Order: sequence, then structure tokens, then C-alpha cells
Amino acid sequence: MIVGVPKETYPGEKRVALTPSVLPTYLKSGLEVLLEKGAGVPAGFPDAQYEAQGAKIAQDRREVFASADILLQVRAWGANLEEGKKDLELLREGQTLVGHFRPLFPEAAKAARELAAKGVNLAAMELVPRITRAQSMDALSSQATVAGYKAVLVAADLLPRMFPMLMTAAGTITPARVFVIGAGVAGLSAIATARRLGATVKAYDVRPAVKEQIESLGATFLELPLEAGEAEDKGGYARAMDEAFYEKQRKLMAETLKETDVVITTAAIPGKKAPLLLTESMLEGMEPGSVIVDLAAETGGNCEATRPDETREVHGVQVLGPTNLPSTVPYHASSMYARNVANLVKHLAGGEGNLELNLEDEITRGVLVTKGGEVIHPRVKEILGMPAEAGK
Repeated sequence: MIVGVPKETYPGEKRVALTPSVLPTYLKSGLEVLLEKGAGVPAGFPDAQYEAQGAKIAQDRREVFASADILLQVRAWGANLEEGKKDLELLREGQTLVGHFRPLFPEAAKAARELAAKGVNLAAMELVPRITRAQSMDALSSQATVAGYKAVLVAADLLPRMFPMLMTAAGTITPARVFVIGAGVAGLSAIATARRLGATVKAYDVRPAVKEQIESLGATFLELPLEAGEAEDKGGYARAMDEAFYEKQRKLMAETLKETDVVITTAAIPGKKAPLLLTESMLEGMEPGSVIVDLAAETGGNCEATRPDETREVHGVQVLGPTNLPSTVPYHASSMYARNVANLVKHLAGGEGNLELNLEDEITRGVLVTKGGEVIHPRVKEILGMPAEAGK
């Protein structure tokens, strides 16, 4: 079987789904690798490095799609709605597509239905179950680690203050004050990075269970007198709360914002609009020059003033809405993602180079959106209004 890696077509995407160091994993599993010419160059991996590891280089995209049994992408069609649709005519029945797809959003779910009609099997990286034996395949976590790290660096670059405390002959510089909202993987990465740069850090999450993790990184857990109830779903993600809860939360957080130089927001609900945590009026109480980096910008943003991929000044506060920070660190983001994908493909292939797609397995069943000409994932079927028994 042949694994194909085409160039990424999403605007500004520099990552690649396979790196030279990971390539031997496929060869040892009995798979061949075909890479579109220049696919790894934006991430810092020239074709020669792939060839040295045993890959073949295709001169164009069409050759990759025509030859490959398994296609690896960072952003497949559902996560690349405009440019990605052009690949539909290149796909054929029986191929398996592995990549980010945003399958729990309506437009992507519709795209999945078209893939099913072509007989393409789709494995969405966002759907890797959060269980112990799937940790090495969890691309959401690996890329969130990069995003949290880079968010702090971006904020530090814009902030008109330094992060660490410095004692100099010219006086003492007090440390910057950072507030991280949401202590998932991205939030914890942001906390660790801000602490390494010398800032004092507070963090908040609706899940009280993360208090220990926050404090272990040297940050202070902000406790708000709120009853969150079941704040976490069975997948380990924060649940969406009702508007009354968020309104009370915003009022309580407003006081913390007045004593904050940098805010990193990371709250996201899979398949839903990001919860609104910071209203524009709340920014009025922040000091001029403060910075907000909203990591939920792609799904609407946690801050009312956020605009995707824009930097705005609102009430003297710089508000950033980056939607693809991992792509700004493409070398290591690609290295991590490539390992996640390789581990998943190895699992799907049973280590023998034959794609099994065994639906009795929890991981395989969790990631597959389409198989055998049908949409089979329950949550995607629900979005499409399909009956639960369809495809069984």
C-alpha cells in the first residue's frame, strides 16, 4: 500500500503531515511513501531529506492522489473548505483520508457526506478518543501545546512591559501579570511558558479538578464562587454552560482583568461556538497597552472584540485573534503531528501494512467518519439529520 502526502493548500498553512524522521515508521509497517514535490519545504524539510529516508517524490498533486491508498493531510477538505474541495475530483473509491477535518461543524459534515458518496474512508484527527492507549495519536493536544506556547511569545512581543522581575541599578522591574482562562492543554502550555519567562500567572477553569495541575506549574488558581455542576464531558473537554453561568462568570472575572497585563483565552467546546467570556466593556478596566490573545478565534472567540486573524486596539487593549498559531512554528508542530498521524495509521493498519478499519476497536470506531460509502460516525450523522441506525 502507498501512503501519499500532498502539499497543504490552506492559506498560510506551513505544516506537513509527514516528516523525514517519522517516515521509517511507515516503511517498517510495509507501506511505501509518495510525497508531492516541495510538500515539506515550508516546514523546513527539503525533498532530499525524505528521499534519503526512502520516500519517492511525485512531481504533481494529481500523481499523489492517483497512486496513494492512504492520504495524509494537516487540513483536509472539511478544515479547508475552499481550497480543499478541489481535491474531491482527485479522490477515488477505497482511498482513506487522514487529517484534520472539523467534522462536528455543519459545513464539514456536509463535506463528509460527499466523501462518503465517492467511497472515500475518512479518519478525522479531531475525533481521536481521549483514552490512555490513544494518547500518542492525540493531535489536538500536540498542536494545542504549540499554540499555548506561541500565544505567550506573541503577547510578550506586543506588551510594552517585560515579563520577568529584574533588580537593576536603575530600579526594580516588577513582573508582568498573566491571566490564562481555560486550563486544557493549550492553557497549561501557556501557563508554563509565561512562568518560564518570569511572569506571575493566574489561571481559571470551570473544572475544579485542574486546580492541582495549574498550581504544579507555579500559577495561582483563581477560585470563583460559581456552581459549575458537571463541567466536564466524558471526553475530558469542558461542557458548554448556560448563559446565566457565563454572565455571572464575566462579572467575577472583571475584577481580575483590572490587575492583568496579558490575557490568554483558550475555552472551546468541540463542534460549537466558543463561549463568550470577555465582553468589550470589560476591557475598559484593563490598563492601556494590555494584550489579549484569543485562541478560540476560529470558532467565534472568547472575547467580544476578537476578529479572526486580526490585531485590534479596543479601549487601549491589543486584542489578537490568531486562528493557526501551530503553523507559525511549523518545524516542531509538524514533527509532533506527524508522529500522531503515524501512530494512528499504524493502528489502523494493524502493523502489517493492511488497512483493517476494524470497527470493533474503540480508537478506529472513534476516528472514522465515513467508511464503505456511508457516514458512520454517530455525532456527524446527528448533525446531518441522519437516522441513528443508518450504516449499521
